[in-house]
Amino acid sequence: MGKREKSGFWVLAAASIFYPLSWLGKRTYRGAEKIPATGGALLVMNHVSHLDPPNDAVFVHRNRRVPRFMAKDSLFKVPVFGRILAGSGGIPVYRGSTSAADSLKAAHAALREGKLVVIYPEGTITKDPTGWPMRARTGVARLALENDVPVLPAARWGTNDIWNGYSKKFRPFPRKRVWTVVGDPVDLSAYRGQPVTNQVLREVTDLLMTRVRDLLADIRDEPAPAEFYSAGARREAEQ
Repeated sequence: MGKREKSGFWVLAAASIFYPLSWLGKRTYRGAEKIPATGGALLVMNHVSHLDPPNDAVFVHRNRRVPRFMAKDSLFKVPVFGRILAGSGGIPVYRGSTSAADSLKAAHAALREGKLVVIYPEGTITKDPTGWPMRARTGVARLALENDVPVLPAARWGTNDIWNGYSKKFRPFPRKRVWTVVGDPVDLSAYRGQPVTNQVLREVTDLLMTRVRDLLADIRDEPAPAEFYSAGARREAEQ
């Protein structure tokens, strides 16, 4: 086991909150050895519950790295929690504003400084009624293509059985199994060097989320849907 990445007061403060929250589930990890011990890395994950960040932070921290989460800027304004998030290296995402590019700049800088960045490309908890990933935002592709770092797909399942963000049901007992599985780094060599067009960004985003979806299908032991869920497409179909 390698040396733990250097942290600080705010990382320890986050750990004091997140570790107890992660104990709500019986954790099972697979593929953790694929997380690099040092250097920049992009961990691409699905999002099914408000318990995902604590669970994922503990998973990364137990593998001796400090996770840098990309999170909505509003979370940084929450008393105490926002200070912990910022102090532990969180990266605010300013959606729908002129600051949106700045949020990606901060993530680029973190990767180039050798940090491990965790991103939920869907941008929010999936609205798919059965919990599969939604059509994702393309910022993840830009980060993956413009930085020479390992891009690791990962899936997590079971946090939604403890805390369902849409039904508002919180069911900690009996304790549920929470799976976290990391896949092999995604080979993006076919896309590197190409002009970063909207089409390329969409193709790379879908490729990354397909790898995440395949890992989730393995955890759930059931076939994944052929298409990514889109709330807009569903509304059009219902009209």
